Amino acid sequence: LKAYTYMYTMGGSGLKESSELAVLNANYISKQLVKERGYSLTYDPEKPRKHEAVISASKMLEETGVSALYVSKKLLDYGMHAPTTYFPMIVPEALMIEPTESEPVEALDSFIVALKEISDLAYSNPEEVMSAPHNTAVGKLDEARAAHPRTICLSWRKYCQLSAEE
Repeated sequence: LKAYTYMYTMGGSGLKESSELAVLNANYISKQLVKERGYSLTYDPEKPRKHEAVISASKMLEETGVSALYVSKKLLDYGMHAPTTYFPMIVPEALMIEPTESEPVEALDSFIVALKEISDLAYSNPEEVMSAPHNTAVGKLDEARAAHPRTICLSWRKYCQLSAEE
């Protein structure tokens, strides 16, 4: 029902314009990020992207030890939502960035600057990136413990119970 309402409200021309802006935003991000050290486009770099930019950080991992996951975690220090990481699985060290049609160019530029700074930091001080996030309410998680069946918390009540037991 929501999708139908959205499409009805936008109309054919609105949907076309919205799609064009999303594609334009994804291509803008792609073109800017491939200029930065450690990031690359896989497959045909000259081919325009659709509505998402899939960037590979495999070169950064090879040269610095900083993986796409670390890049995503470091983005949290900038107050930015991390992109989908390691998907699609056919792209090594994938960062799937999906800018919407409503993102202003200033927001895209801020995101690009953050990824550039993370790249620079990965090459100058990789440990700073690998220990992120630093500016969030919860720091770096022990992901193995968080995903373990005995410690997985499906509600805050269970978290309080586990904390009291420790």
